[in-house]
Amino acid sequence: MKNLVIVESPSKSKTIEKYLGKDYKVLSSKGHIRDLATSGKFGLGVDLENNYEPDYKVVKGKSKLVTELKKAIKASDYIILATDPDREGEAISWHLKDTLKLDDNYGRVVFNEITEPAIKEAFSKPRDIDINLVRSQESRRILDRMIGFRLSRLMRSKTDGKSAGRVQSVALKIIVDREREIQDFKSEEYWEIDAKFKDFEASLEKYKDKKIKVKNEVEANEIVSKLSKAFTIEKIEESDKKKSSKYPFTTSTLTQMASNRLGFTASKTMRIAQKLYEGVDIGEETVGLITYMRTDSIRLSDSFIKETYGYIKGKFGEEYIGYVKKAKKNSNVQDAHEGIRPTSINREPDKLKKYLTTDEFRLYKLIYIRALASLMSDSKLKVTSATLDNNDYKFKCTGSVYVFDGYLKVYNEYESDEDKVLPDLKSYKSNVLVSKEIVKSQHFTEPPARFTEARLIKELEKCGIGRPSTYAKIIDILKERTYVVVDNKKLIPTEIGIDVTDKLQEFFKDIINIKYTADMETDLDNIASGNKIWYELLDKFWKDFEPLIEKAFENMEKEGPKEIGEICPDCGKELVQRRGKYGLFVGCIGYPECKYVKKDEIEVCKCPKCKKGNILEKKSRKGKVFYGCSNYPECEYALWYKPTGEICDKCGGLLVEFKESIICPECSKEEK
Repeated sequence: MKNLVIVESPSKSKTIEKYLGKDYKVLSSKGHIRDLATSGKFGLGVDLENNYEPDYKVVKGKSKLVTELKKAIKASDYIILATDPDREGEAISWHLKDTLKLDDNYGRVVFNEITEPAIKEAFSKPRDIDINLVRSQESRRILDRMIGFRLSRLMRSKTDGKSAGRVQSVALKIIVDREREIQDFKSEEYWEIDAKFKDFEASLEKYKDKKIKVKNEVEANEIVSKLSKAFTIEKIEESDKKKSSKYPFTTSTLTQMASNRLGFTASKTMRIAQKLYEGVDIGEETVGLITYMRTDSIRLSDSFIKETYGYIKGKFGEEYIGYVKKAKKNSNVQDAHEGIRPTSINREPDKLKKYLTTDEFRLYKLIYIRALASLMSDSKLKVTSATLDNNDYKFKCTGSVYVFDGYLKVYNEYESDEDKVLPDLKSYKSNVLVSKEIVKSQHFTEPPARFTEARLIKELEKCGIGRPSTYAKIIDILKERTYVVVDNKKLIPTEIGIDVTDKLQEFFKDIINIKYTADMETDLDNIASGNKIWYELLDKFWKDFEPLIEKAFENMEKEGPKEIGEICPDCGKELVQRRGKYGLFVGCIGYPECKYVKKDEIEVCKCPKCKKGNILEKKSRKGKVFYGCSNYPECEYALWYKPTGEICDKCGGLLVEFKESIICPECSKEEK
């Protein structure tokens, strides 16, 4: 008997075939072999009058592959569909079954890791295709087609935008909303007062029993004038605390951590993780090093837990064995999956380093250490906090000492906390401490931070938007469409992105929003569990959505070049205002024959950094005024506040106008 196995990725084929032996031949579908056609009304590829029945066609360039698969099937007795263990993989298997005309001579198998035991166990219990999972994925694809095709055409006809989408447009709105929060933010001045001692520092927190906020330097000076260098130890509190390790990685937390710790983009993380999952040649064998990397579950298999407990006991001692962490209740989690973990705890990163690229090693080590630490014991700390009194002004200091490292034995390099240690204040002969100095420092409240890729993924997950397999793709689309640009790892919306968002909110605010999109994810989950009928969901959506589209086509204003009453100095034609990649600009109406663009920059002073360029008043992509060197990008010196042209005698930076003062932004020195 000859068995034919069909997987998605060619790189899995040889590894799996080696595990299964000579009675199995493994071929690859190379992803989807079919997709929605562009037939029917609006090119949606669905029959709007017949329960939204989809019309599928073989993906362009895959006809030869389909023929080869059909030929291989004729030479086989039994077909095993072994595509990825998620809804997308289930749908690919269904398309293979339908296209290749498989009847009862097939089985569907799933596995979360590409190792010999996992493969053989999966192949010992084939099942039928889960049609509910297929319908859920199919509904998602049709919804995305409906929204994408109709909204994208609208955006192209009315704006400079190229596309819109069910999840992409909500993600863009989140970025735009944050940018507007930043624009509207009013910074407030405040001052901190700290007492510095030989071995530690204490910060002013209260006056008598009330929290104190120092608003300006006058208040700070008044308080400092009332303080002596002698502080009385009023109260010392000690407590024992525990710190638990974090869960194993999900797709979301892995992309976040890889961004923060390794500097990887989401797409780079997923590309490397895919390679680690599909298999790496480690000398004597080719094996998958991690479990399936598209998951929102933190569950670990019993066999991995048992193996890891044994490893921890042997390497660190029984006191380092921890406990299995339980996930919080979340109806959207697909718990049939596991968290992302190494396929064997015995494959230590350093032993595999010679077989991996630098980036593969760094990501594998991150995944390995996280999974190992998750099953190790809590660390234990002795926490001490002290309240010091100085003329009724209460200063506080806190410190901690680890009395047992626990999981930090392996995870310390990835822990972000920096614990301060206090001296043993109880051992002081007197309860009076003398400070070396009391310092005051000026600060300003900061606006909310722009989203990095990691923060955006965390926000999407928190809001219940998208799925693990879509996070990286969503961000890539926003960048490809120039709806956002990346500056210092921050996602900044362009004028086009803002314009598209505003237009969509004007006409589709009831659909392009967080709640509606999250509720749709829940509905798709209900289809997957058999609790909702797929075409009823599509029918309700379409009947709400299409009237809004028609209204928008009729009423949405179209932007066009606007004459400004000036003549192009290069060719004599009219100058017009247009919207470009980075916002509004003035250029020649004769473009592209004439490429004149009007500069809108005002010279302020010489650049103190490069000494070659001039500091110019410019406008950012968001239209906000800033001051930067004309020698950019060779010189990146820039300021948000207007320079006076005078130089700070302390640090050599430019003094700037701030409210009614002159300050140095480099050292916060204020001129009287």
